[in-house]
Amino acid sequence: MSVSQITTHILDTGSGRPAAGVAVVLSVRDGDNWRHIARGTTDADGRIKDLGPERVDGGSYRLSFATGPYYKAQGVDTFFPEVDLSFTVSDAGEHYHVPLLLSPFAFSTYRGS
Repeated sequence: MSVSQITTHILDTGSGRPAAGVAVVLSVRDGDNWRHIARGTTDADGRIKDLGPERVDGGSYRLSFATGPYYKAQGVDTFFPEVDLSFTVSDAGEHYHVPLLLSPFAFSTYRGS
C-alpha cells in the first residue's frame, strides 16, 4: 500500500478512541463546483492512508466526513451529521495530513504531519 499525499484520521474525543468505519470523500475545487476524486473508510485506528492519488496538484481540496452514520451506529445523537473541511494544497511536493477531532457536539482540526 502506498501512502497518499493527503491523509486523515479521526479521533472520537467523546470516547477517547479512534473513529473506525467513517466514510470520507476527497474532492477538489473545479471552478464553482467540487469534483470527487477519491473515497475511503477509516480503519480500526481511525485512519485512511491511501485516500486519493499519491500526488495532487496545488489547489483547493475538501474532505467530507459522514459523521452521522458513525454516531447512529453507536446509538448516539450528534449535532453534526457531516463535517466538511476545506484546505489549500500550496506545495504539491508536501504531504498533507488533515486530522479530525470529533465529539457529538463539537469538532476541531489542524494540519498534522
